[in-house]
Amino acid sequence: MTYGLRKAGIKVLAGIDLDGRCRETYEFNNKPAKFIHEDITKLAVEKLETGYKTTDGTRIQIRRNDDELLFVGCSPCQYWSIMRTDKTRSKDSKTLLGDFRKFVDYFKPGHVVIENVPGIVGNKESPLTDFITFLADNGYSSVHKTIRADEYGVPQTRRRFVLIASRVNVVSFPEAVADSELTVQNFIGDTKRFPKIKAGTRDETDFCHTASGLSETNLKRLAVTEHDGGTRKGWEDTDLQLAVYKRHQGNEKFGFQDIYGRMFWNKPAPTITTRFYSLSNGRFGHPEQDRAISLREGATLQTFPLDYVFKAQSISDISRIIGNAVPPELARRIGVALLTGSCSES
Repeated sequence: MTYGLRKAGIKVLAGIDLDGRCRETYEFNNKPAKFIHEDITKLAVEKLETGYKTTDGTRIQIRRNDDELLFVGCSPCQYWSIMRTDKTRSKDSKTLLGDFRKFVDYFKPGHVVIENVPGIVGNKESPLTDFITFLADNGYSSVHKTIRADEYGVPQTRRRFVLIASRVNVVSFPEAVADSELTVQNFIGDTKRFPKIKAGTRDETDFCHTASGLSETNLKRLAVTEHDGGTRKGWEDTDLQLAVYKRHQGNEKFGFQDIYGRMFWNKPAPTITTRFYSLSNGRFGHPEQDRAISLREGATLQTFPLDYVFKAQSISDISRIIGNAVPPELARRIGVALLTGSCSES
């Protein structure tokens, strides 16, 4: 979110995150913004008013009732995901919107933005309804809806909930625009920028064109998976079939249909998740090469620029940074809408 807002012309003071592994990447690419390694459930709101001292000695201090101040909340969203997964590990994060609300209530910033999964809407456990009521009671005008990323410059079918609020202006969404150019081919199809590589290639440069390794069995599976959108159905009647799917043969509703699938060249990518480097976690196969997409390809489909540097060592840490990010182009358009107020509400 920070990178996109900065591209829109918004000065970002700092980002707060519990995961310290993001620090180096965040600060390297977003100078002079600072990384505050804190748990907002425990961080005292007053500390940001009296002055928060970062590890390098920088003092972050913000004022209450500042009309130009923007607070952005992008809390972990696994608990509210509509995917049928175990929510036990993410249960502690389900009320983070309420913790974010404490900061909004104390500082009364001029503007507020929320980004989360669509599942946070309409759930009786969700704190969203109370948060929207709280904003209205405190003089904020707000708009909110679930959007498709490919209507906001991002080549993904990703759906996200976005809320934009202001107590200074009447707010509006950036305009949704259908764009047939937002395809996998147009973003990662240039072999001069993205040379052909094999599974297991480790790129030690900052470009990070790294692809995870594959077992011999998975290489065989990809070899018989049709290019440009092929799925595991290409090998479902062979000894390559997964045991769990053999047991549920013929049940079209069982399991996730996109796992081990290839992306389509002429369509947007699926949602780039924190595990996009793994074939078994979605339709993350390269359209024609026998591997999952590389870290740089995933970042490009998230609309990170080619010179954005990911300062982490492991594939999983880099993919987590990429997959957890709000796509920079979406963030930029939200920032432009906040600055100009010229886009009509939809």
